[in-house]
Amino acid sequence: AGLLAGSTAVHLVVHGRCPVLVVREEPRADGPVVVGVDGSAAGEKAVGFAFAEAALHGAGLVAVHAWTVRTAPMPAVRDASVRYTNRPAALAQGEERLLAEALAGHRERYPDVTVRQEVVHGGAREALIQASRTARLMVVGARGRGGFAGLLLGSVSQALLPHAHCPVAVVRGADGHR
Repeated sequence: AGLLAGSTAVHLVVHGRCPVLVVREEPRADGPVVVGVDGSAAGEKAVGFAFAEAALHGAGLVAVHAWTVRTAPMPAVRDASVRYTNRPAALAQGEERLLAEALAGHRERYPDVTVRQEVVHGGAREALIQASRTARLMVVGARGRGGFAGLLLGSVSQALLPHAHCPVAVVRGADGHR
């Protein structure tokens, strides 16, 4: 059954101060833990939670970072020499760096967790829903890098709750709110 807006599960995800796990159907006993990585504070907490879950269950971890030219940050001034025609390639390298940096400390803390990095050029919702098809657990931050700071639940997290093919853990940021 799908979630309805205003349901108890959505209310808990929106207002909870700790990670909230939403299970809509029988979870898989196999498959990796998948984490959506976006560079936000909540995303950083989600990465830590995902590593801990993967270690606890002896599962692999798939770290997915989706981006588009529209959502990628502009290259820093020191990168201004990058020709405009190479901008997508420069952005892709930056996004790969963002993912690697988000995982670095956690890889050291959890050396037994096998990690696969996926940098996807495309929408985060679609990439994560697709990744959920083979996952035992999907972990995302409550809010990402989007421009609407007042929202309590980001659009990607909100889309995953009714559409993911596995349980979804939604993790708040460092302040417990985002």
